[in-house]
Amino acid sequence: MLRVEPIPAFQDNYIWAIDDGHAAAVVDPGDAAPVLAYLARTGLVLGAIVITHHHGDHQGGVADLLAAYPAGPDGEPMPVIGPAAERIGHRTRAVREGDEVELKAPALRLRVLDVPGHTAGHIAYTGELPGIGPVVFCGDTMFASGCGRLFEGTPAQMLASLDKLAALPDATRVYCAHEYTRSNVRFARAVEPDNAALAAWDERVEALRAAGEPTVPTTVGHERAVNPFLRSREPSVRRALAAQGVQGAQAGDDAAAFGALRAWKDGFR
Repeated sequence: MLRVEPIPAFQDNYIWAIDDGHAAAVVDPGDAAPVLAYLARTGLVLGAIVITHHHGDHQGGVADLLAAYPAGPDGEPMPVIGPAAERIGHRTRAVREGDEVELKAPALRLRVLDVPGHTAGHIAYTGELPGIGPVVFCGDTMFASGCGRLFEGTPAQMLASLDKLAALPDATRVYCAHEYTRSNVRFARAVEPDNAALAAWDERVEALRAAGEPTVPTTVGHERAVNPFLRSREPSVRRALAAQGVQGAQAGDDAAAFGALRAWKDGFR
């Protein structure tokens, strides 16, 4: 049986710890200090480091973690796994879509998906975790009710990446890397004010944040119901784009409509 726990970092990052009660793999450790504090508090040891993309808030803590844990519990060098198409410091294995990642401590297997858009070589990890079920660790590609900015990729790439994530089973738990949900929901409601599932989710988000609780993980099925970036082909979203003055929003190509939606979000306040 495994557990997945969030380790808050910086202002709104989540570093995910996957543990078996003895060892933990950490996903996207942008800062070592909260990870080391978590390990000390729980009595866990570091077993592996897993990276989704090259941004500093996702890999900036790797060197300090390796200084504290140069080897895994088996005595072998600490595994540092990351995308083959990006520069990842201290990486011991470069992976891309179709590769399988098999960790020893904790024992688990994940499959790699290429999900470019936020960065050119961004990847996600998906699999079935004992005691948890289907999961996806998607970094900054998809957020609860949102998606990442297009820093290096194109709208067509990001749309294809989100389509790939949306095709995962409904029950798949979505472990994204930031607590952006409140602002994402505000934008989503501007796009689809009549979406009843979104209105209910808005209330739930406010209750969770008021209690100091994270809003993630969500599920793929939930995101398909409330996330405007997974719903960019829906007539309601296309009508909202048309109302914003996007030419051909209702009849135009999917990538152009998605790009207009992302641009709207970029300027939304």
